[in-house]
Amino acid sequence: QDEIGNLSIAVRDMTNALYARIEAIESFAADVSHELKNPLTSLRSAVETLPLAKNDTSRGRLMEIIQHDVRRLDRLITDISDASRLDAELAREDAGTVDLKKFITDLVDVSRTATRNKKTVDIEFKVAKLPQGVKGYFVAGHDLRIGQVITNLIENARSFVPEERGHIAISLARAGKVNIITVDDNGPGIRADNIDRIFERFYTDRPAGEAFGQNSGLGLSISRQIVEAHGGTLTAENIPGTKPGEIKGARFVVTLPAEG
Repeated sequence: QDEIGNLSIAVRDMTNALYARIEAIESFAADVSHELKNPLTSLRSAVETLPLAKNDTSRGRLMEIIQHDVRRLDRLITDISDASRLDAELAREDAGTVDLKKFITDLVDVSRTATRNKKTVDIEFKVAKLPQGVKGYFVAGHDLRIGQVITNLIENARSFVPEERGHIAISLARAGKVNIITVDDNGPGIRADNIDRIFERFYTDRPAGEAFGQNSGLGLSISRQIVEAHGGTLTAENIPGTKPGEIKGARFVVTLPAEG
């Protein structure tokens, strides 16, 4: 009777997990369909209007719209593909030991070198002293995916900090059996009603002045997915100022189970 009961529980759990997976896939497909429809509608309208353009100025403006929508579709498809295969990749690949201190140092060095299309910001990286007996900031995981999370958070912060005196502060600390990575910026912070939504798929709340469609809205969602697959958490909050209601910037906190 116990064996039959245990088998029944196992089958029920597997069935529930399967239904949950099917619902997640259906939800993802619906979101993808909605997001692809917007640029496709704009693209079709521009293509249909192009033969009717009466002068070079109008034709040039329509061609800019077409090129913009094509780039937007390419960006969406790339990020959608990345998100859809993430679970399978993490399950298939063997995890290794990642030295977070060395790894983040290398990522910060790369991020400090601004490219032609990126604003220059001051990026600071501080590492807290390890507790006695702990040899390093190690985590069992996939280095490329953890690197993707850190890079996403840095570039997200870069997009919101001011053009002048933009500052990003990254810190690494250990609390018990958890490694804590914090990414602070001196941007405008996160609107209170958006804090719970910024990790939703395709949700975008971009800084003023950024062209529409420059962001797929998947970066933070994918980052949280990666962190949770490593047994950690990714949360966001505002950095309070000294005055009531004052916000000094946004803060993203990653926790990952420590190894050793």
